Amino acid sequence: MKQILNYMKKLVLFCGVFILLMSFTSVNYSNKKAFYGGFTSMTIDTLFKDRISIRAIVVDKNKVWYGGDNSRFGFYDLDKKEKFEEHIYRDTLKLEFRSIAQTSKDIFLLSVANPALLYSVSKKDHKVKLVYKEINPKVFYDSMQFWNDKEGIAIGDPTEDTFSVIVTRDGGETWTKLLSDKLPTNATGEAAFAASNTNIVIKGNDTWLVSGGKKARVFYSPDKAKTWKVVETPIVQGKTMTGIFTADFYDSKQGFIAGGDYENPDKKMDNKAFTKDGGKTWELIGQEMGFGYASCVQYVPGGNGREIICVGSEGIQYSQNGGENWTQLSTDSKFFTIRFVNRNTAIAAGYNKVVRLNFK
Repeated sequence: MKQILNYMKKLVLFCGVFILLMSFTSVNYSNKKAFYGGFTSMTIDTLFKDRISIRAIVVDKNKVWYGGDNSRFGFYDLDKKEKFEEHIYRDTLKLEFRSIAQTSKDIFLLSVANPALLYSVSKKDHKVKLVYKEINPKVFYDSMQFWNDKEGIAIGDPTEDTFSVIVTRDGGETWTKLLSDKLPTNATGEAAFAASNTNIVIKGNDTWLVSGGKKARVFYSPDKAKTWKVVETPIVQGKTMTGIFTADFYDSKQGFIAGGDYENPDKKMDNKAFTKDGGKTWELIGQEMGFGYASCVQYVPGGNGREIICVGSEGIQYSQNGGENWTQLSTDSKFFTIRFVNRNTAIAAGYNKVVRLNFK
């Protein structure tokens, strides 16, 4: 009997400890879930307004650098609340910079259309230097990114039968165009869109390029543009202004592509897709939900690949379940591009303004 009582006491003690541990586990889980619980509101602070179109921004610590139309570039200092702006004059050309990228020392700006002009701008003294020039009636560069301080890549529409891809291996001092036989062949009418400088996504050595037009595909390189594979996607395609306009990856496996039909911006079918295997396969999501035409999508930092922000024809939209459902945070459809400063702060730019978004 005494042995039974001792056994019962041990059993009760064990159950108490187990329940206590479970309660701690539940509390920890709840806290973690609360962190990923999603935003419920957003405020907008206007940083500056001007007669300018901005589709390319990059965050450099306390500065937001931008490339714009009419040969303009500059930055806004978030600490000093001041704007610096300069022009790059090239003969009588009015350059439009829709691609921007950075190293630790320089900002790089690449113009669209013919001639394509790529400039480096020193972060220290703002000295401007032309580092690449390409003349061709078909030239049109869409996006640019760096893998590291030495190696970078830019993508443009085909001048032959493949994407125009230029790379640097010396920190942006010189750029070389890849030969067509080193790249997958584009379909007739397949190109890219310079909507928000998000046609290129880089994670480590992995690189993804996205296309639109008659085909909407994803081009993947595991080795910083040395070799390539191409994957079909279910995104709407077949017309000049259909396809993938923007892409982002949360990590090397989780990615999201969006776009649609620019000429039918309210159409919400076949314009969003995700991958969980690094871009090998893509699956449509959010059919008839959220936005139509998308200009830029970005994963929310710390969102575990579940939280996404989109700017486009439906204003600013937010998903906290990987793109299945969307909440409209703003009806302003004049934003073209967005980048996060941290989890709760992002910078958005577009038609005549640059703003700071504060998520709560």
